[in-house]
Amino acid sequence: MNNFKNRTNGENSNHVHTTTDYFLFKPIEGNRNKNLLHINRLKKSMAENYLFTVIIVNEKHEIIDGQHRFDVIQDLKLPLHYIICKGYGLNEVHILNQNSKTWNADDYLTGYCQLGYEHYIEYAKFKSKFGFGHNECMLLLGGSDTGHSIKEFYCGEFKIKDYNKALEKATKITMIGKYYDGYKKSSFVRTIAQILDKPVFDFTQFMQKLRIQPTALQDCSNNEQYKLLIEEIYNYRTREKVNLRY
Repeated sequence: MNNFKNRTNGENSNHVHTTTDYFLFKPIEGNRNKNLLHINRLKKSMAENYLFTVIIVNEKHEIIDGQHRFDVIQDLKLPLHYIICKGYGLNEVHILNQNSKTWNADDYLTGYCQLGYEHYIEYAKFKSKFGFGHNECMLLLGGSDTGHSIKEFYCGEFKIKDYNKALEKATKITMIGKYYDGYKKSSFVRTIAQILDKPVFDFTQFMQKLRIQPTALQDCSNNEQYKLLIEEIYNYRTREKVNLRY
């Protein structure tokens, strides 16, 4: 590190500066949450072989590109190389993020499993067993707020709320697959998962009605249509009709 000279004065745009004065820099407000998995991977890689890399900051020393690398460089006390792009802000952050490789849910799942995250390991087993997509697995394992679950999933904070209940629901939904090829569709899984929680709903009775009407369950365009169709199938040849929509 002694071979690197700190240069924090007389800074110009389009010039690479080097410093170990990490306190000069700060994250830009509104940037996405930190990815702990990515930070851990970077730390392992950069500790073994620190290749030349440059982060981009604006004239306020707000980090435009390279926040994760900055965190690792600071933690490892390595020299920081950066350039100043005056006038850059959150819009440029978004553009740079869009042009970089985007991790998908499979990437995050594999990574957190490799790090030994217990809930992710169980999640992977569940997904492999039933073959549902990530949205459906997060719905069944994490609860009803799928959007919130996705944010937690990417940040390494996803928690399985009730594995046995999710296992029971997934098993029942899979049984419906005998009569409906679209049983893994997101809108159907969300709808039937809600209905399975209703005390008035008897799953055994529903399966009996499907045996009588094996082709009755068809694709629907939204949750409400699925609810109506499931209710019609459930009440087929039944005197006392049960309301499953509310």
